[in-house]
Amino acid sequence: PKGPVLCFVGPPGTGKTSLGKSIASAMGRKFIRLALGGMKDEAEIRGHRRSYAGAMPGRIIDAIRRVDSRNPVFMLDEIDKVGQDFRGDPASALLEVLDPEQNEHFLDYYLDVPFDLSGVMFIATANLVEPIPRPLLDRMELLALPGYTDEEKKRIALEFLVPRQIEASGLSGSPPEITSEAVLKIIREHTREAGLRNLEREIGSICRKIARKVLQQEGQEKSLIVIPELVEEYLGPRKFHYEVAEAKDRIGVTTGLVWTETGGDIIFVEATKMKGNNKLILTGSLGEVMQESAQAALSYIRSNAEHFQIDQDFFSEHDIHIHVPAGAITKDGPSAGLTLAIALISLLTGRPAKREVAMTGELTLTGRILPVAGIREKLLAARRAGVKTVVFPEKNRVDLDDLGPDIRADIEVVLTGSVEEVVDLVLR
Repeated sequence: PKGPVLCFVGPPGTGKTSLGKSIASAMGRKFIRLALGGMKDEAEIRGHRRSYAGAMPGRIIDAIRRVDSRNPVFMLDEIDKVGQDFRGDPASALLEVLDPEQNEHFLDYYLDVPFDLSGVMFIATANLVEPIPRPLLDRMELLALPGYTDEEKKRIALEFLVPRQIEASGLSGSPPEITSEAVLKIIREHTREAGLRNLEREIGSICRKIARKVLQQEGQEKSLIVIPELVEEYLGPRKFHYEVAEAKDRIGVTTGLVWTETGGDIIFVEATKMKGNNKLILTGSLGEVMQESAQAALSYIRSNAEHFQIDQDFFSEHDIHIHVPAGAITKDGPSAGLTLAIALISLLTGRPAKREVAMTGELTLTGRILPVAGIREKLLAARRAGVKTVVFPEKNRVDLDDLGPDIRADIEVVLTGSVEEVVDLVLR
């Protein structure tokens, strides 16, 4: 039967390529990986006609020839990074490759005869869905590979990463013991990621420093136990601080949850007022969508000033400045609408916002909260930062029902459909 074309979508380091290799191994098929990042020439897919000097077959046919199999597992890596210029559009050429109805008669210009690709199992990987062209996305079945929880990272590290790095460092004769507490300290204080790449790098760094110590001891081998106190000695002071848990509540400062291609993260929205003439200033490398969210939040509050007990004349005599820290990092997306609105209400009513309550949701002019994406990643970011309560749109209930209890542990989840329901929960 013609199987679906799978597309694994998730942050870097979550095991998309490894999963493709495992599928090939389980099916007893050969595995090919083709990196599509930066590919701009359509001829790399379809090949060149033999009338041209230096003609060669496309990379699809060439890979199948090299692997010497008609039905391999073929991984198209980084399909969201395919380029496009005057030499053609490789993404459009991939349509014939991936469409089960067409790829029985795939025509490579170099071969100049149809080649049957229907026996090949294609698997694509991507970090983001948005850059993938819609017609290409329509041919694929998306499977999300989200980030790992701290507990999952710890188990993977102890069972796989630590033994692999010990062997790579030449310590198999007298392997050091890295305790689970030490691994957890590395995860929380020396890495901030959805995947496992930096975690493996830090473990590898510890193993190499232990190997140097063993060599300096001139053959006096003795096994070493790495405890949390030794982690700082090997890796230096902690690199990442999660300031939410210990920060104090402030007027006009709210905690938001965002989703990036490397996983979930928290942001702070700061709002302040000054004498002026009704001007809205936005800073912090905000994209167009986020700027529009801020304008919509201000318009909603002005139209409901009486409900929130805000002086109607306030806006004509003051300017409002909204800033999102980490100004060098570009931020965009509609999911900060609720966070922006609560920051403004906190500023204009003089009520401090609880720093341990984080929120996400798209805001409309009528005050409704629309659903957003990346719920799992945002929950994981909230747990890492020490947030106690998270506010999600009511329409994201389905996404929350799919999550296991270990992800929702220690966090109170509040679902809401309007701004009015959130104000008393977040503001003192």
